[in-house]
Amino acid sequence: MSTIAEFYSRNLATEVAKGMNQKAIGGGTNGRAPIGYLNVRKRDELGREVRTIELDPERAPMIEWAFKAYASGNWSVSQLHDELTSRGLRSLPTPKRPAKPLAVSTIHRLLTNPYYKGDVIYRGTRYKGNHPALVPAEVWYQVQSVLTAHQCAVEATQVHGHYLKGTIHCGQCGSRLIVSNAKNRHGNVYCYFVCSGRHSKRTDCTRQAMLIEDVEKLIEDYYTRVQITPAQQDALSGMLHHEFDRLMAAETEELARLTNNRDRLEGEQDRLMQAHYADAIPLAVLKREQDRILAELDEVTRRIDAHFGDYADARNHLDDALGLLGDCADIYRRCDDTNRRLCNQAFFTKVFIDEDNELRVEHNRPFEMLLDPQVNANALTWSADAHKARTSANVSVGKGSGLVRAVELRGFEPLTFSLRTRRATNCAIAPWSPSGNHRSTRRRRSENAGPSYSPTARARPSASAAPDSTADSGRSAVTGTPDAAGTGAARSMVRTVLGASGRLT
Repeated sequence: MSTIAEFYSRNLATEVAKGMNQKAIGGGTNGRAPIGYLNVRKRDELGREVRTIELDPERAPMIEWAFKAYASGNWSVSQLHDELTSRGLRSLPTPKRPAKPLAVSTIHRLLTNPYYKGDVIYRGTRYKGNHPALVPAEVWYQVQSVLTAHQCAVEATQVHGHYLKGTIHCGQCGSRLIVSNAKNRHGNVYCYFVCSGRHSKRTDCTRQAMLIEDVEKLIEDYYTRVQITPAQQDALSGMLHHEFDRLMAAETEELARLTNNRDRLEGEQDRLMQAHYADAIPLAVLKREQDRILAELDEVTRRIDAHFGDYADARNHLDDALGLLGDCADIYRRCDDTNRRLCNQAFFTKVFIDEDNELRVEHNRPFEMLLDPQVNANALTWSADAHKARTSANVSVGKGSGLVRAVELRGFEPLTFSLRTRRATNCAIAPWSPSGNHRSTRRRRSENAGPSYSPTARARPSASAAPDSTADSGRSAVTGTPDAAGTGAARSMVRTVLGASGRLT
């Protein structure tokens, strides 16, 4: 009898977990909503009880103000906590606990909670929530950037603060450069960057002090030098997106295998329950097999879910980085001190200033490879070869036989789907261009696909929809030899971008 009760309890737990997972996928909130929201019960038109989330009219305005104030970069978490307490922000009372002021750690957790921008996190997976967003997404991301900047101890606001502190280092001994204010006999104050190693006499450094405005000008000039041209941006984007397509095509077979494995495990689960109801297997075997199937299902589902978001996030990360590089000098000039610090943290890990005022820079990912001269040269060569080969293909198509001209570009084979190309019937060339047209092609493809993007459509391709050899080799069937130049650099770059976006870390 106890064994049956244990089985009933485990099965009930499984069903509850499944229901909570489905609720999260649908955008529902599991459990108590965070401060600023209220869990409410309503009745629909049929009189059924509906549990939903609403904004707290008393606390929501203060939470919204807290996000916008912290996003400005002029507040610390402790200062924000004191101000919210003085404004009367209290926790939501319960039958057992009265309302009380929030702790500093609660304010910090509040600022990092994506629930306030409209997302629901369940078991490490993010879903779009049905509740109203309290702050815009751009404000929430700005808050995360400010939090990251404040977490760096060397850049904490001190008596002599500056947005370059912690980023610039002495080129002779490697020590950080700190701010020193020198006052002459007339009371005029001159601000310098001095080597902290020499200042504290920890090293034998002889680096002279530098005026702060001179160092600021060096950094601004560096952004001007590294800014890439539109041609470089399009060439890099084309080569690296091509490498993304190659990697995704290589994983299509693995994704199909995972999907088939998931279907098989679900079928085993159903057959196992049917066999148990028919008294064909003992309860102990049922429990052991259920545990095995559930463990395998969790692993397969996790890997499938991770596949859909990883490449999209990595592509977006790459496009953002290239867009920033294409206009980095103007962006940096127009930024205030807080955002200049964030720009420097995004681009650099360290900037060393030598005695002759030359900069030696250690870049962050993926800029360390996007700014590599060899990678840029390979990208331009790749783009030029692609253009030449595609031009040759146009000429050969135009001068073909009558049979070739009578047949559509796709040939006699049925239409198949590939990761980069579109179904082309009346166009003379493949719908892709290394000079930037790949973006418009992707946009047209998404518009043809409908108003919403469904990763499930890619997860279970049919046999006729599998990527063919032409798609897997990029544009080699049209362009001939473009993948020969820079393929190794592109592959290394894509893996770098995937690592920076979280796939390989």
